[in-house]
Formats: sequence, C-alpha cells, structure tokens
Amino acid sequence: MADEPDDNSYVLEDQIGHLLRRAHQRATQIFLETFANADLTPTQWAALSKLASETAASQNHLGRMTAMDPATIQGVIRRLEARGLVGRTDDPNDRRRTLLRLTEAGEAMVEKVTAIAFQVSARTLAPLDDDDRARLLAMLKKLV
Repeated sequence: MADEPDDNSYVLEDQIGHLLRRAHQRATQIFLETFANADLTPTQWAALSKLASETAASQNHLGRMTAMDPATIQGVIRRLEARGLVGRTDDPNDRRRTLLRLTEAGEAMVEKVTAIAFQVSARTLAPLDDDDRARLLAMLKKLV
C-alpha cells in the first residue's frame, strides 16, 4: 500500500485513531465536569437533546439518530424513563410501535442544561481559533 512507510517508524501518538480517542477522552471529561450537577451522561444528553428537536421518535430511530447501538439506547432510555424524563406513547401510525417523548420534567431538564451543553463544546474547542474550529468540525463531519 502506498501510504505505508517502508520502515518501522510507526508512532502511536501520530495516528488518527489514537488522537481521536484522546480527543474523545478530553471531551468526555469536560462533559462530565460541566454536567456534574445535571447528573446526565453524554449518551443520556444526546437522547434528550435529540428528542427535544424531534418531538417524538421510536427507540430504534432515536438510536440511529444518536449513533447508539440497540443495547445502548435501550439502557439509556430505561434510565431516563426511571428518572421521569422520557415517556412512551402509542404511535398513531403503527400500533406495533411506541414513540418516545420528553416528559414535562424532560423538557425542563433540556431547557435547564442546553446552555451548559454549549459550554462543553466551547471548552472542548477552546485551544483552537475560530477558523481551526470550523475546519475541524467540517473535517470530522466528512469522516462520519
């Protein structure tokens, strides 16, 4: 393969997977520090924020929109339901399905922590100038 060097000069710290993992660890730590009082995990916040923008979604569809596998989204929803932040309603278009919706408490939580979520992004991207932030986000969107 043309992209592989001829020698054994592999440097872990220069590899995309390693750098993405380290960046993810940093972003997660910032999230946990910033959201400490809200008692939400990154996956729980992803589900709540997506339900806030979508109004309602099936569990399967919500999992796809938030890039969570079925087992993960199931656990996330179970915990959010136990806290009274998410509820289920029958799907009027398909009796076999239920739809997830934010409860009043869920809506209040989203309203309360949305500004905090913006702080997480700002703190995570703080080492970059505005142009680098825009480029990084654009490049990451191309990768996913």
